[in-house]
Amino acid sequence: MERFKEKTVIITGGATGIGYATARRFAVEGAHVVIAGPHPTAGEKAMQGLSDLGGNHLFIKTDVTREEEVRLLMEQTIESTGRIDVLVNNAAIFYESGYLFETTSRWRKVFDVIVEGAYLCTRYGAGAMIAHGNGIGGAIVNVSSINSSRALDKSSHYNAAKGALDQLTRCTALELSPYGIRVNGVAPGFVDAGLAVVGGIDELQTENFQSQYVEQRKIPLARPGRADEIAEVIAFLASAQASYIQGAIIPVDGGLSVTF
Repeated sequence: MERFKEKTVIITGGATGIGYATARRFAVEGAHVVIAGPHPTAGEKAMQGLSDLGGNHLFIKTDVTREEEVRLLMEQTIESTGRIDVLVNNAAIFYESGYLFETTSRWRKVFDVIVEGAYLCTRYGAGAMIAHGNGIGGAIVNVSSINSSRALDKSSHYNAAKGALDQLTRCTALELSPYGIRVNGVAPGFVDAGLAVVGGIDELQTENFQSQYVEQRKIPLARPGRADEIAEVIAFLASAQASYIQGAIIPVDGGLSVTF
């Protein structure tokens, strides 16, 4: 099944982890995948990884916190493929740090990447969808976290930023509905894939993860998720099968969110 044949999909933070798994999912289904990220080496490696799937794929070096780079991302995508059908706002950054010991600069950096990055990409991406979509709308999927609505130690900046992203998802869904653009979110739990971060950590490497979340069955399915499982839900939300889903944030967490 090629639900996205000849469609163009932009994925921020698409070179690693959930982003890369999502890039592969869309590529398998016939999409032209554009990976946006700040690190050319990682981007080139991701392009090599997609080469076995065929199709016209592209890496565009982009810092999502810089408005001019986001604008150029959308312009270069239109120049290359003529359209933008799907935008996945996946870029994120994480520092493990206690609230009282966090620095202002790192707090702002987390918000800049997760919230302002999604704001800028949605603003320019939606504009391109409207201008070049021939009246057929488009889909935006924001990658949130179940920690947007629950407390997790040593990650107040990340949790608060993901909470803001959830509200941005709902508000942009409301405002973009008249243009036929659907905006939804996916909220992963613990996933067996590192965050695409600077100075961050793999969530599975946090101390006592196995005992706290698996052995004590805080995750009812008793295991972390896989990046490809998150990618499947992202692709679903972007597809015609989700044509009547708007402003939703879907948890994909093995049941972890229902235990709190």
